[in-house]
Amino acid sequence: MRTPSWAPVLYLGPAVVVMAAACLYPVISAFQLGLHDWSMGTPWSEARWTGLDNFVSAFSNARVWSSLWTTLLFAAVCVSAEMALGIALALALERPVRGTAVFRTLFILPMMIAPVAVGLVWRYIFDAQFGPVNAALALLRIAPVAWLAEPALAFIAIVVADIWQWTPFVFIMMVAAVANVDAAVIEAARLDGARWWQMTFRVKLPMISHVIAITLMMRLIDAFRVLEVVYVLTFGGPGDSTEILALHIYKTAFVGQQLGVAAAISVLLLVVVAVLSWGALRLSNPLKADR
Repeated sequence: MRTPSWAPVLYLGPAVVVMAAACLYPVISAFQLGLHDWSMGTPWSEARWTGLDNFVSAFSNARVWSSLWTTLLFAAVCVSAEMALGIALALALERPVRGTAVFRTLFILPMMIAPVAVGLVWRYIFDAQFGPVNAALALLRIAPVAWLAEPALAFIAIVVADIWQWTPFVFIMMVAAVANVDAAVIEAARLDGARWWQMTFRVKLPMISHVIAITLMMRLIDAFRVLEVVYVLTFGGPGDSTEILALHIYKTAFVGQQLGVAAAISVLLLVVVAVLSWGALRLSNPLKADR
């Protein structure tokens, strides 16, 4: 008995409707809030219509673009390092060796820790007076470094914290992808005399390119949503050198009480993330991208 063509729609329809509503409602609400001047603690009926003034104010604010640039740089550095390290570790541990299972278990622990706790841990590690990093430098007779007081060093600190927490995610995705590579293809390449680098870059990585692209998209989205670690570690300082866009939205909404402007900036963030996600999905299927 053949399955009716409408059966998949019937089975998937409710889930699609629920997910679409859950995704579209916050977006519509954010855009609606961006068109009003409203303060927390007051009825929505008292909200004042401002039209596109909040969007104009947000897009003409130099600090917004500075935060966006910081976010782009942060995401580029973190995601590039995490993808490279995750893929390299997955390939290195492809063959079972003694202690591999223990290492994999320990390696995924950072991603299970709450982001606030991660920020607190790394704030202690980079502490200028009591941090282990400066203690190690002292053993090498190097003067203590104010890691969180210098703009460039503070940026390095938040990058290191993010890489430490989320490289395990890439590692898990890559381990699963490499494990599912067709063994017959690998054996055929080996019989043809393929060397290690040829086996890696011309056989294995192309075969898991779709998984790499999906992982890249997920990490890009997460990198743009990072808030807690940066909030605890530097709160965007010193100055605004580590103020990523999500943190700037938080400050605008809950410190400056400019909820309409914050909603307008969040729409900008949504557009940037959507464009990057679309690009990653296009990369995941180059055949469709060429059509």
